[in-house]
Amino acid sequence: MNKQSLPQWGWLLIALMITALLANIISVALGVSVDWQIAVVVTMMAPALIYIGVWYEPDRAHYWDAPNAKIFGDLLFVLIGAAIGSGLAIALTIDLVDTRFIRDILAMLGGFILGWVLFWWRNPEIYRPDE
Repeated sequence: MNKQSLPQWGWLLIALMITALLANIISVALGVSVDWQIAVVVTMMAPALIYIGVWYEPDRAHYWDAPNAKIFGDLLFVLIGAAIGSGLAIALTIDLVDTRFIRDILAMLGGFILGWVLFWWRNPEIYRPDE
C-alpha cells in the first residue's frame, strides 16, 4: 500500500468509513440497543484515528519497529479506552440529554479522548521525541 497515493485525510476517511460500516454490522448482528450503538462505532473508529497518523507521518514511523506484542497491547488499550470512555459518556447522559445527537457527540468525545490518552500514556516518545 503506497501511503503517498492519497493524502493523510484521504486514508483517514477511507479507514473511518470502513470501520463505521463494520461497527454498524456488528451492532446489528449482536442486537445492540440504538442508544448504545455509538459506543461500538466509537470503539471501532478510535484505532483508525490514532494509527493512520502514526502510519502516515514519517517522524512517527519508528513506532512500527516495536515488537508486535507491544503494538497489539497498544491496540487493546485504545479499544478498551474508547469503549469505556464512550460507555461512560452514554451512561452519564442517557437520562439527562434528550437529544441523541448530543449524546452521540459526547460519547465520541469521551471515547476518542480516553483512547488517545491511553495510547499516549503508553507511547509518550511518539508525541514528544525530544524527551
